[in-house]
Amino acid sequence: MARTRLQKKIPPPPAVSPEPARILVGTSGYSYTEWVEAGFYPPGTQPGRMLYLYAQRFSITELTRTWHQMPQADAIERLRRAVPSDFQFITKLFRGLTHEPLADNWRDMVAAFRHGVAPLIQTGQLMAVLIQFPPEFDRCIANRRHLAALIDAMEDLPLAVEFRQGSWNNDRVFVELERRGITLVSVDEPELPGLFPALDVVTNPDFFYIRFHGRNIRGWRKGLQPLQFDYNYFEGELREWVETRVIAMCTRAGRGVALFNNHVRAQAPQNAEIFLHLLKEYGLVQSLG
Repeated sequence: MARTRLQKKIPPPPAVSPEPARILVGTSGYSYTEWVEAGFYPPGTQPGRMLYLYAQRFSITELTRTWHQMPQADAIERLRRAVPSDFQFITKLFRGLTHEPLADNWRDMVAAFRHGVAPLIQTGQLMAVLIQFPPEFDRCIANRRHLAALIDAMEDLPLAVEFRQGSWNNDRVFVELERRGITLVSVDEPELPGLFPALDVVTNPDFFYIRFHGRNIRGWRKGLQPLQFDYNYFEGELREWVETRVIAMCTRAGRGVALFNNHVRAQAPQNAEIFLHLLKEYGLVQSLG
């Protein structure tokens, strides 16, 4: 069955709140050469111009490069200058602090990361630091201490935590995140044993945060990239998220973020635009800008 961008539906019920949360929608990363081939960027677009063009369509993005390498303040400043002053960034915490055992110099790494993203802190454009853990990071004592140490070291920054391992689906975890004012990231990914489930839990009244990874079961089961993120959402799948989770989440937080990580073949920006239209249809955003 062919996928369609938008399908006509019976008008939804009115929004649950006259002043819904402001929801920012975008993608996880923006610099992908295949997005030129897919038509999201004009032919011949060079990487250095992609963020400028991206910011004409969306008002937030994740900086995925800060996970691969430690951010540098001068490079971050150049990115900041390429977008409007109200554009928001989420920076992924460096992988040496999330996907590897904490080294003896991990506090120095936190300080270096903080210095690297300082331009966004100073201008109020840092929406959050995303602390994303791998599927093998389970809720054992050592990993709980690991997480607590990172949060303590960055407690003055806006933080969001994403778990991939299902053992973290625990009320005690949610209560502690709420006590600390940390946002739990809600995830959409395949329903596979051991993975963290899709939830509408809100632990931070400042903002909720949803990441759409796609539902490519084969890719996730085998850990094959980029197949893992090669997925194009049906409009109905995104509508179901709005109706069963997002409406409720809007009553518990002042703002919301929804970012699409299914970046293969420019599926992420296509799905993000559909999601924006749905949010407007349900009265959950004031405009598509």
